[in-house]
Amino acid sequence: MCGITGIFDPRAPSRPDEALLRRMNDMQLHRGPDEGSVHIEPHLGLGHRRLSIIDVATGQQPLFNEDGSVVVVFNGEIYNFQALAGELEAAGHVFRTRSDTEVIVHGWEQWGEACVGRFRGMFAFALWDRNRQTLFMARDRLGVKPLHYAVLGNGQLAFGSELKTLVAHPAFARELDERAIEDYFTLGYIPDPRTIYRGAAKLAPAHTLTWRVGEHAPRLARYWDARFEPDERITLADACEQLRVKLAESVKLRLISEVPLGAFLSGGVDSSAVVATMAQLSDAPVKTCSIGFDVASFNESEFAQKVAERYRTDHYTRTVHADDFGLIDRLASLYDEPYADSSAIPTYRVCELARTRVTVALSGDGGDETFGGYRRYKFHVREQALRDRLPAGLRHLLFGALGRLYPKFDRLPRMFRARATFQALARDAVDAYYHAVSIVRDDDRSLLFSPGFRARLGGYRAREVFHEHAARAQTDDPLSLIQYLDYQTYLPGDINTKVDRASMAHSLETREPLMDHELVEWAARLPSQLKLAGGEGKLVLKKAMEPLLPDDVLYRPKMGFAVPLADWFRGPLRAEVQRVLNGETLARTGIFDTRTLARVAEEHLSGRRDRSAMIWTLLMFERFMTNLEGQPSDSPLRHGIPEEASHA
Repeated sequence: MCGITGIFDPRAPSRPDEALLRRMNDMQLHRGPDEGSVHIEPHLGLGHRRLSIIDVATGQQPLFNEDGSVVVVFNGEIYNFQALAGELEAAGHVFRTRSDTEVIVHGWEQWGEACVGRFRGMFAFALWDRNRQTLFMARDRLGVKPLHYAVLGNGQLAFGSELKTLVAHPAFARELDERAIEDYFTLGYIPDPRTIYRGAAKLAPAHTLTWRVGEHAPRLARYWDARFEPDERITLADACEQLRVKLAESVKLRLISEVPLGAFLSGGVDSSAVVATMAQLSDAPVKTCSIGFDVASFNESEFAQKVAERYRTDHYTRTVHADDFGLIDRLASLYDEPYADSSAIPTYRVCELARTRVTVALSGDGGDETFGGYRRYKFHVREQALRDRLPAGLRHLLFGALGRLYPKFDRLPRMFRARATFQALARDAVDAYYHAVSIVRDDDRSLLFSPGFRARLGGYRAREVFHEHAARAQTDDPLSLIQYLDYQTYLPGDINTKVDRASMAHSLETREPLMDHELVEWAARLPSQLKLAGGEGKLVLKKAMEPLLPDDVLYRPKMGFAVPLADWFRGPLRAEVQRVLNGETLARTGIFDTRTLARVAEEHLSGRRDRSAMIWTLLMFERFMTNLEGQPSDSPLRHGIPEEASHA
């Protein structure tokens, strides 16, 4: 696990500024504290920060082929590198290291751009071929590893693992993208390929970028996509048997390491399945870690303990306070752009804990998307069944009216919030799912944004992101469609972004057996009724794990990594809410209607409505703007001590 950066000039054969490249590279010191190197030649400069995991002695980067004509910087792991190295050696390639990085340069020589289709793993890399005068960049299929780039005003291409490397370039323009702001306030993150800056982009998952010297612009290409083509002949029993085999293969590939390795163990189905599988493949006890909360409704540590005891893992638990809001300023700088998933707080803490014991940790991320585990999937499939029974015109007329007239009850359980259900039933499947996952919904955003900002949006709405992806989904199955949408949006934009930044902040590598692309392809061929049946999500995974895990781990209600935002904002962060929503930072952006900001604060603080999701989104945006403007935060949280808690 590492950080990469670079500067490419497709026009002039001049050498990039070495001092600038080193500054950009060192902006990512946390991603690779073990070594840092750069390579510069005409047209190109490459930088690399290394966290040594495989071939610690000889795997330094930038790494070259035999004659030095091909060079690569790489972030991630190619898990099938040993098999590929054998194949490439048989074809005549000479390897000088035992590093997975070297299969990239030789794979490029052998297969060209098609090499990415041979790599099994998580990766983001940039490769320069001097003979072909070509820069080639690629990102893994599910967007586990990040890669950002910008075509600068001087014609150069700057790129890096994190946005902060681009911002460090003096030619980079920090103009904000209005569409990205709309996306952020809708979803709580900015989906690929957009970034908060108009001039920068994320290389989207499963995409490559190729730019040859002399060409006017780079060429982007998609090399993989999830295809949901169910095989209705497979039985549940056969699927369970196949899943256990495939999960064991995926986990085994991810156990290759020359440094201490362990796993996160939350007590949920996904991480427990990974740990149970690891224990069967390991001679020594698996090192596991979990965090518990001092609030029972958020605490899963007792279930993690059960799994740890069953497999006699070397388990370590740390209890953290639910009021762990001292991280707010740290998170704002960590993510480089507005990011409003509050579970980033416990994720940061569990990565911090894991790094005290291991350098590599396996996680259960991706299980919900792959096997249909989110509760919103269940609601969507039920609602879609009703939508399919009624003509669209009747649905729009009947449920649209009910959705407008029915009172809004934010604080009641979903089953009693009929207004949201009516609104969903009035929409088509894509709009309904978009509505369900929106943090700040359309009607609230129309009031939140100022008239001037709405005009600058020019009619753009974040729903367009979902419709663009849905057009490629090639499935009419309700569950498969929204799984596909999550693979394109939520998984890379929220989950993988959260885990990458939190783990890299502690120089910890995380590995994702449930996001193995071959496992994902296999799961996409399962009938939906083997994933979601009778209201039970992840059915095939749970049934497959029944011989390995207790029922109260497999079948208890899903908890998630939540934090008590509503209570924070009415309690110890009350003054902070008032400061942010009534302060100058948000007001001077011109983005918001200041009367709406004041009303949102009053509604939440009075207890009349739960506005915690919108407030958190605004708070994290305010922190981003403060950092962007280069001003010191006047928040008491800058020192981790809220004003109203300073006496405690």
